[in-house]
Amino acid sequence: MRNKMVLIGSLMLIAALVLTACATSALAQGEESKLRTLTVNGTGKTYLTPDIAYVSIGVHTEDANASKAVASNNTQSQEVAEALSDFKIDPKDIQTTNFSIYPQQEYDQEGKVTGTRYIVDNTVFVTLRDLDKLGEVLNAAVTAGANSINSIQFDVEDKTEALSGARKAAVGNALTQAEELAAAAGVELGEVQTITTYSVGTPIPVFEGKGGGAMVAEASVPVSPGQMILTVDVNIVYEIR
Repeated sequence: MRNKMVLIGSLMLIAALVLTACATSALAQGEESKLRTLTVNGTGKTYLTPDIAYVSIGVHTEDANASKAVASNNTQSQEVAEALSDFKIDPKDIQTTNFSIYPQQEYDQEGKVTGTRYIVDNTVFVTLRDLDKLGEVLNAAVTAGANSINSIQFDVEDKTEALSGARKAAVGNALTQAEELAAAAGVELGEVQTITTYSVGTPIPVFEGKGGGAMVAEASVPVSPGQMILTVDVNIVYEIR
C-alpha cells in the first residue's frame, strides 16, 4: 500500500512539472508573438579597377580538303602560341578550350550541293595578369595568325577587401533607412533580430570583336579596362519598441 501511495505521489509531481513547463512555453510564445519588427534592405557598392583579363584567341581555317584545313590551322596556331610565349605568359594561364573540325556543304544559286568545305577551329583561353601589355598581346596574336578573338573579360583577382567594404556600406545603408522609418513612425529601434547578406551580379566590362588582317601591326590594339562595380545587398530585421 505504501509503495502504491509513493507511485501516485510521483505521478502527480510529474504531471505538475509538465503543466508548469507547458504554461511557461505558452507564456514565452505569447511574449514572442508580441514582438514588433521592422525589416529593411540595404545596398552597398564598391568600385574596382580591373587587374586581370581573360581573352579567347582562336584560329579559324577552311579548305576543301580536310587534311589541308587541319595542317593550315596547326601552323597558324603554333605561330600564335609562339607569339604568346614571347610575352612570358605562364603556361598554366593558357588553356585550350576548343578544337573542332566539321564539314560545311556549299550550294549554287539553285540550291544544289556543289561541294564541301572543312572548317577547323582551335581556341585558347588566355589569362593575362599584366593589363599594360593587353593591347600588345592582341596585336601580336593577330599578326601571328589569330583571326577569331571572341571576347575580353576584365576582372579583379582578389575581391576580399572590396567585398568587405560593400558589406559594411550595405549594413550602414540599412541602418540609415531603419532609423528614418522608425523616426517617421514614432518608434524606437531595438536589437537586430536577423541579418541576411547576399551578392548581386557583378557587371564586368566586356570588349567584343573579331580579329583579322585588317588590324595593323604597327600599333597595339586599343583596349580600356574601365571599372567594375561590386554590389552587396543585406536584409536586416530590427525589433521596434
